[in-house]
Amino acid sequence: MKALLFASLASTAVAALSSADTVNFDNFKTGAAPPGWTATQTGSGSAKWSVEKDDSAPSKPNVLKQSGEATFPVCIKNDSNLKDGFVEVKFKPIAGKEDQAGGVIWRVRDANNYYIARANALEDNVTIYHTINGKRVAFKNINTKVTASVWHTLRVEFQGNKFVVIFDGNKVIDATDESFANAGKVGVWTKADSVTEFDNFVYGTR
Repeated sequence: MKALLFASLASTAVAALSSADTVNFDNFKTGAAPPGWTATQTGSGSAKWSVEKDDSAPSKPNVLKQSGEATFPVCIKNDSNLKDGFVEVKFKPIAGKEDQAGGVIWRVRDANNYYIARANALEDNVTIYHTINGKRVAFKNINTKVTASVWHTLRVEFQGNKFVVIFDGNKVIDATDESFANAGKVGVWTKADSVTEFDNFVYGTR
């Protein structure tokens, strides 16, 4: 009986330490930004975030699509608040003459202050940045193939000042930074004229 009680308590403790929320956009109305998210941008321009149908979606039928043009379009999950854990998304870069990028953001204070990890199909690289008062600065970068019009998986795991970026199942960046230490919101990100779709957005503790 004691052994069973201990096992039950241990299982409950693990569940409490490891939890995740998933958003697949399938229950949202198409043609509009998803409810519960702030669809905006860093800098100038006019981002256009909307839920759309895509038969290629990892979880059918809907995706979150960015099809406007702005310095850095961002879409932030309003009820999220995470200090240490992970954020992951599936994304497909579709078009863009200046950029074809997709990324995740975390420890978001507002539309001008956050961390980003992004992959770019025009540059074939993955980069991690901090954005402070709207100014984006890279602190680590790696060249790797990012294929356009193909679904990829981008994940960041963060603990204190340590960050691990995983692209399509491969660890590509291991970095440290001190810019944002406190809990913040999470979300997704693109750049410039990138037309990018997102699906299966997951975040939580590990």
